[in-house]
Parts: sequence; C-alpha cells; structure tokens
Amino acid sequence: MTNQVDTPVKRSYSEAKKVQVFDGEFMPHIDSMYNFAYRLTFDEDEAKDLVQDTYMKAYRFINSFQEGTNAKAWLYRILKNSFINDYRKKSKQPSKVDYQEVEQFYNSEDTPSNATVDLRLETTKDMIGDEISNALNSLAVDFRTVVILCDLEGFTYEEMAKILDIPIGTVRSRLHRARNLLREKLGSYAHSMGYN
Repeated sequence: MTNQVDTPVKRSYSEAKKVQVFDGEFMPHIDSMYNFAYRLTFDEDEAKDLVQDTYMKAYRFINSFQEGTNAKAWLYRILKNSFINDYRKKSKQPSKVDYQEVEQFYNSEDTPSNATVDLRLETTKDMIGDEISNALNSLAVDFRTVVILCDLEGFTYEEMAKILDIPIGTVRSRLHRARNLLREKLGSYAHSMGYN
C-alpha cells in the first residue's frame, strides 16, 4: 500500500473556462477576502492591494485549482501567503520617513503654533473604540489569523490546516491559546458589560 501525498494537479482550462471559473468560483468571495485582508493589515489601501494581488495570483495559477472544491479556502491560503511574504519583506526594510512632507508641514503658515511633537498622542488618539476589535488586533498575526478563520469566517480545523499549511494539532493549540489571550484582554470589559 502506497502513501499518497496531496500534490497539486495541473489542469488545462481554456481561456473561456478560466473566466468562468474565476467569475463563478472566486468572485463571490471578494468581500470576505477584503475583510480578512483588512483584519490582517488594518489599512484599507493595503487590504485592497492584498486582495488585488490575491486575485491576480489566483487567475495566474488557476490551472492548479480544481473546480468545485473549496474556492474560499484556496483564496484564503493565497492571501495569507501573500500577506506573510509582504510582511517579512517590509520587516526587513528600515522605516521610511518622507522628510519633505515633514518639512512642508512644519514650515507651512497653516501649522498651528501648538502642533504636538509627541507622536504617542497622535498614534493613540484613534485607537479608542471597539474593545473587541482592539483586543483581536493586538494579538500576534498567527493567533489573530486562526481566530478570524475559525470564529469569524467559520472554517473547519481541516480547512484551516490547509490554508495555514500547519498540522491540525497546531491549529487547535493556536486557537486555544488565542482564545485564552482574548479572554485575558477582554476580562474587565466583559465584567463591565455584566458577564462573569
């Protein structure tokens, strides 16, 4: 008895079939793809770019997609991999500051005389809001991703394992740890809302 490994099978779709598969199988998931991308990036433009990149890759590699299978999971895996690759690339680059923009701001006659230079104030002023979103967003990307995929998008453990390319046991342990972290972060909020 041989042990078979899931290897992607290359199909040869005609151009018309590619368009049909793309429109019928991939496009219905564009809103959930954007929501997932936004929850990973916290930025509308980056989320749109990530979704666009995902759909471009999906079309480019459409011959490795088996029509009738879980297109949403296939797209999520592409998006997740694109996000991680982009994240790694950006984390290796030094921070960029547009000095010309800073100079124009402080040299402008419209600049208020009490313009703050305390960037902590500027970066935290918009963070007050939905406690649950803030708690979820504060999780490390690995933990945030499993919560989004399971609790918000409804993927099974098996589907999540394929999307994330990790064993089911790792999915379960990450999800357990992520939920415990959320429980810790939301404890006082839950108590203030009347939950024990």
